[in-house]
Amino acid sequence: MNHKISTVSKNEYNQIIEIWELSVRATHDFLLPEDFDYYGQMMKNGYLDDIQLYAIRNHVDKISGFMGISDDKIEMLFVHPKEMRKGIGKSLVDHAISELKIKKVDVNEQNKNALKFYEKCGFIVSERTDKDNEGKNYPILKMQLEATFSKIQKMIL
Repeated sequence: MNHKISTVSKNEYNQIIEIWELSVRATHDFLLPEDFDYYGQMMKNGYLDDIQLYAIRNHVDKISGFMGISDDKIEMLFVHPKEMRKGIGKSLVDHAISELKIKKVDVNEQNKNALKFYEKCGFIVSERTDKDNEGKNYPILKMQLEATFSKIQKMIL
């Protein structure tokens, strides 16, 4: 499916935060309530200013899904629960790979659906950490595009 992808403006941050919250509640059942609040506050307190945001909008110009990019890495990708399984996430990742030249993504180890999704998109696990970037007990799987990972392995050998 071909979706139009565009950048996100600051006046759309409330939509982004709402989609993030709905998506996380639908997919991150492993989060403790206090951690959900903690990450939500990060979203509201400037985190979005530190990444490039791209979105797919529906027929009435509301955001259906979005991703945040930093350097060569997808920092976040969330789709409104009512829009899941419609190719929005795949379109965003395809755009990130082909147009933005991303090569990496981190996934919560407990989020099995996200892991399968990124594997289908061509990523492989290259490393595991016991804690997330905030030091919380949520193991992270660091993933790289398989082609990039293979190239690095050949250079090492």
